[in-house]
Amino acid sequence: MNEAHLALCASPEWARLVEEELLPWVLEDHDLGDDVLEVGPGPGLTTDILRRRAARVTAAELDTVLAGKLAARLAGSNVGVLVADVTRLPFPAGHFSGAACLTMLHHIPSPALQDRALAELRRVLRPGGVLAGTDGLDTRARRSLHEGDIFVPVGAGTLAGRIRAAGFASARVDVTGDRLRFAGVA
Repeated sequence: MNEAHLALCASPEWARLVEEELLPWVLEDHDLGDDVLEVGPGPGLTTDILRRRAARVTAAELDTVLAGKLAARLAGSNVGVLVADVTRLPFPAGHFSGAACLTMLHHIPSPALQDRALAELRRVLRPGGVLAGTDGLDTRARRSLHEGDIFVPVGAGTLAGRIRAAGFASARVDVTGDRLRFAGVA
């Protein structure tokens, strides 16, 4: 994540948007259960909300610096943080009751790796477990924010099929403005 993007994702403005609008929209029809995996939490503003909704949250972050800061900040809480790649998760099959993938799919460098991540998320979910997520659509402003950064936007028209192809029994994608939300049931 470039510095401007990281600053935005750690800002009080982003925290308000996440808590008041984005996560209520993403999670409104879904209960992630008591043991939730969050992939790509970055600075952890989404983690702060998820940990109030679940008994346990595991945050898997690829960036070692971000993972270290998040682990230090949430030490002693109901959140465990580890450095992990969503395309190769170190958990047994059927481990989690739910998974959250919040504004991070576009940071995975190719559609093939995004599909592998979706398949891994399916693998680590219990039968009936829910994957809930959101991502931004491809806009000029979003491309500008990701300058010098990985930005591989997901297409709203193909994402439900990709989720089903990853092994989910059902999939849903909705678009509002420049954002999409998605869900899959294992």
